[in-house]
Amino acid sequence: MSSKLFSPLKLRELTLPNRIAVSPMCQYSAQDGFINDWHLVHLGGRAVGGAGLVIMEAAAVLAAGRITPQDVGIWQDAHIEPLRRLTRFIEAQGSFAGIQLAHAGRKASVYRPWADKAGSIPAAEGGWNTVGPSALAFDASFKAPAAMSVQDIALHVQAFADAAQRALQAGFKVVEVHAAHGYLVHQFLSPLSNVRTDQYGGSFENRTRLLLEIVAAVRHVWPATLPLFVRISATDWTEGGWSVDETVAVSRQLSALGVDLVDVSSGGNVATAVIPTGPGYQTAFAARVKHEARIATGSVGMITDAIQAEHVLRTEQADLVLLARELLRDPYWPLHAADELKENVAWPPQYVRAASSKTPLRGDVDYSDLE
Repeated sequence: MSSKLFSPLKLRELTLPNRIAVSPMCQYSAQDGFINDWHLVHLGGRAVGGAGLVIMEAAAVLAAGRITPQDVGIWQDAHIEPLRRLTRFIEAQGSFAGIQLAHAGRKASVYRPWADKAGSIPAAEGGWNTVGPSALAFDASFKAPAAMSVQDIALHVQAFADAAQRALQAGFKVVEVHAAHGYLVHQFLSPLSNVRTDQYGGSFENRTRLLLEIVAAVRHVWPATLPLFVRISATDWTEGGWSVDETVAVSRQLSALGVDLVDVSSGGNVATAVIPTGPGYQTAFAARVKHEARIATGSVGMITDAIQAEHVLRTEQADLVLLARELLRDPYWPLHAADELKENVAWPPQYVRAASSKTPLRGDVDYSDLE
């Protein structure tokens, strides 16, 4: 029986060669939003390694929406050409390039993780003012954001649409709206960070309004032939916060608006949340969304081996597996997974001589340069 992990996945007119995706992982290595050789090697290496979809890290739709000053951006046309170089390379390896469109909201303007400081960057060190649904800080080390006006919200919706148009020009075949991990859209979804009393706060209908407006705006400019993803945190892991039931409900609405896959994660909006992590700890959320909202889902969260990934797909808990830390440890995980599942997947010709210890040596090939 052939594996599910290495079966193609058709989304609109795009067919992924397998169901392994590189989850968006911030590298905090850009300057003024521009990617550089690090991003080309990092992401290009995962395409060489056999992932069917390589989703670039969160790209800020506005400069003020960056998590750190070193975040990738897509808020100006000048960002397009370096990104085009990246997408060309990824597709040349037989993979497809995706991009996550993001705004950090109240979690913006912070030091990158390996800095010797944490929390909000002061203005004297290059920090900037942040915005959010309400003037509530993420925690004591973050400054409180300014509550956004309705006019501010409209400008941010347009920024997502403009970023999607730039992503198309840059050659991306998938865009993902980031509505998870405590960033701006998630902040609107959760009653723990959104205490507004206007049309963007209070009821489920109002708290989901920003997400639905952004998705509608992006879908309007994104080609009907190409898929649109949304990443969402299924739960805040905190009583009174955003819930799995609400995730299912909004996923039904996202499907109606033309979203093709919900990338189901969790947490990130409450600094004190206790999250019971473990292998596949978020997969059950993806399964609920898939079956109750009747939409394709992606599963993330400590998926580390081929048998585990195959099980997630074969038991119909998700349609796509997104790997993060495991692909940092092993960029060639898809190729090793194919070997484990006994799939005949070709290694890049440059590497094929060393692809497997099971490969017999040939008399017509010079192996003298291999140690």
